[in-house]
Amino acid sequence: MKPTDFAKHLTEFLSVYLPSQKNVSKNTVYSYRDTFKLLITYCQETHNIPAERITISLLSSEWIVGFLQWLEIERRCSISTRNQRLAAIHSFFRYLQAEEPAELYHFQKVMSIPIKKARKTTVEYLTPEAVKLLLEQPDKHMVKGRRDLTLMSVLYDTGARVQELIDIQVGDVILDAPAVIVLHGKGNKTRRVPITKNAVSLLHAYLMENNLDKPWKNQNPLFFNNQQHKLTKEGIAYILAKYAEAARKSSPIVPMKVKPHIIRHSKAIHLLQAGVNIIYIRDFLGHVDVKTTEIYARADMETKRNAIENAYPDLIDSNLPDWNKDYELLAWLSKLK
Repeated sequence: MKPTDFAKHLTEFLSVYLPSQKNVSKNTVYSYRDTFKLLITYCQETHNIPAERITISLLSSEWIVGFLQWLEIERRCSISTRNQRLAAIHSFFRYLQAEEPAELYHFQKVMSIPIKKARKTTVEYLTPEAVKLLLEQPDKHMVKGRRDLTLMSVLYDTGARVQELIDIQVGDVILDAPAVIVLHGKGNKTRRVPITKNAVSLLHAYLMENNLDKPWKNQNPLFFNNQQHKLTKEGIAYILAKYAEAARKSSPIVPMKVKPHIIRHSKAIHLLQAGVNIIYIRDFLGHVDVKTTEIYARADMETKRNAIENAYPDLIDSNLPDWNKDYELLAWLSKLK
């Protein structure tokens, strides 16, 4: 069977262009791959066209719009997920422009499909007291409890994305002063994040206990499961949920759902409240654009309140008169029937 132009270009796009020319991370390639798996499923289920018969000319702008509607209605995907899938398709058709210039108009019609506006959600985060309570939950007398305490401490201390935490290897942990952890972020970018003395103490004890303080263990994952494999996103989410549920029994300051990204949000907000410059917070979190970091400034109501109070401290007099001593008012009120 002769391969279609869609099969040829998609294979080149995923296996050569993205990893070799664009140097994107494996996770990005996997995300793009999943988009086209869904697109193929849409063609089969909705139009009864198998994968081997899909061509580039078939994928018109109308067809792609239908696919996006199918994602929202049939798959019940959120608008943000829909937009993420569209971004992958835009990238593919942008790549096709150089490969098949005769079809530029067709490609650009697909690329002109707009991103759908979504309602902006509020940034969820924990107070410092809630983070402290969460970190008090692991049983320090148990090996797994000590691992979980170290894991959650590193997650908060570094403000790491959950995938960045998963990908930390033993060799990425540098405990000599100034102590840092090397994180491998989006787009194969790395950054060195400073860690506190308490985190250093926990990591030092953790490495010793798990026999990871040997040079030949540098390629080992820092956090691993019973099979000695690095933890998954689901595994880390389970750990956090377990201790959040325990912490909530002590105090309602811990919300019902505590996901790994909430810990990252919490670190960003706490840095902001401590007066750290937003440019430093951007670099700390590994954001490409400071506009991404600014969502924390908009979300932090405490900092806004303090700024307003400091700007206009004495305009409103809080020493209001006690109406109980206004005898004329009291006499008038007593006459009301």
